[in-house]
Amino acid sequence: MSSDHLENLSKIPNRSADRFLVLLKTKGAQTSVEMAAALGIGDEAVRQQLVKLASEGFVVGTAEASGVGRPTQVWHLTRAGHARFPDGHADLTVQLLRNIRTELGEEALDRLISAREAETNAAYGKELANSEDLRERVARLAAIRTREGYMADWWEDEEGYILAENHCPICAAASICQGFCRAELAVFQEVLGAGAKVERVEHIPAGARRCAYRITKRSFAGASSG
Repeated sequence: MSSDHLENLSKIPNRSADRFLVLLKTKGAQTSVEMAAALGIGDEAVRQQLVKLASEGFVVGTAEASGVGRPTQVWHLTRAGHARFPDGHADLTVQLLRNIRTELGEEALDRLISAREAETNAAYGKELANSEDLRERVARLAAIRTREGYMADWWEDEEGYILAENHCPICAAASICQGFCRAELAVFQEVLGAGAKVERVEHIPAGARRCAYRITKRSFAGASSG
């Protein structure tokens, strides 16, 4: 996770529940010690808040083996905890998609998704137009996705880059129509350029905590050097 994202956790308004839920949403399962360090507060305050959130059904603690000694308690978001994050008017979206599929057919639904893909591709392409290299394009794409509610993060490793989306505001729609996920991957490939290879390596509809994409430079002749 980028240092900027970690710094931003301490700037979230001091509504303790929101800060804890955002941390678990963006970093995944955490111990109370890890959460105390990330949020800059004491261990006892962390434990008290976790007990409160657990009583409300937003988090759950599980014991995990950690070598010699007693198991370590690790905290996760529950389904209710995940539901605290916006999901793009999920019920209405699902109903509309089902009605389109039933009344107009699968082809009509595919046309709508293709139209959305083209519109998104044009908007993203405009924002990434003057990027100097692939690294900057990935960073700008992550910023766009965060602005749209995907809680995106990115980092560089020895193989290239990882773009991770810790939340999906259209998850309900994507769960009943995989065309949205297919179009998303196509848009990323298009706007990052022919010199980049984009692979989805984690997928929320498949049960992962987040969606994540590995981005590497293509080695073919004439590929972008960025």
